[in-house]
Amino acid sequence: MMETVEKLYEWDHEVPDHAPDLYDYAGFAETCDGLDSIDDSALARYHEQGFLAVNNAFTAAEVQDGVNGLVDLIAEKNPDFSIIQFHGAVRERLESLTLEERLDNVRKIGQFTDYDQRLKDIAFHPGLMRVVEKILGAKAELYQSMALIKPPHGREKPWHQDHAYFDLTLDTKVVGVWIALDEATVDNGCMRVLPGWHRRGTFPHFMVRDWQLCDDQSKDFKTDCVAVPLKPGGCLIFDSFLPHGTPSNHSQLRRKALQYHYLAANTPRTPKEARLAIWGSEGKDVSC
Repeated sequence: MMETVEKLYEWDHEVPDHAPDLYDYAGFAETCDGLDSIDDSALARYHEQGFLAVNNAFTAAEVQDGVNGLVDLIAEKNPDFSIIQFHGAVRERLESLTLEERLDNVRKIGQFTDYDQRLKDIAFHPGLMRVVEKILGAKAELYQSMALIKPPHGREKPWHQDHAYFDLTLDTKVVGVWIALDEATVDNGCMRVLPGWHRRGTFPHFMVRDWQLCDDQSKDFKTDCVAVPLKPGGCLIFDSFLPHGTPSNHSQLRRKALQYHYLAANTPRTPKEARLAIWGSEGKDVSC
């Protein structure tokens, strides 16, 4: 008899929407065309700006594989997969939701590459790994996998630095890759980034609507912020110190994306307490 896996459901809490001008942007990101186009000049731009936006990084077939893999996990076709976060409003009626209703009530799922070969193939795509390992200067290890779903009128992911979430030393180099499975537009919550700000070090993070930068800092973002709209199969490759965020989805279009983080193989981890001493407000005599 197959052992039943207890589902590790998380329940996202309701939060107020962000200020209308929090993600105002001054322009759009420059893009590369395909992973194979990323040469030494593009890599130099990555190190200077903290990111590369890439069109046509994945084929239509690879994008469809990603969508199918993600949908199958949300539909619980793999009984062993258990890490999924739903909006708290559906806690009492989850079992009665249709698949479409599930898709509109999932905020994110995580650590799934061992549960769907299609999603694992995207994570270790040869063209992507070539770029990631050039940036790292080392053999890459997959540190984290996540899928982010922003349904119509779905909530924001506030401004933050990904490294604030990682139990790693500050000198650990981490490369994030955000892959659009649906078109990511200005209206449905495409990425906003601050070019060059990854070189400014750490910013205190606070638990407000999420683990985030203080909204008051956003007045300093507006002249530098760029939007990164992407077609399906496009991706954003970015430094873990790059401040970024995605506004609420103000459209009727669902926005699905995969996100992976990579670091050098065999990188040691650090205690959570050491991370919070650097990134959190506790003991830092700051408040939001």
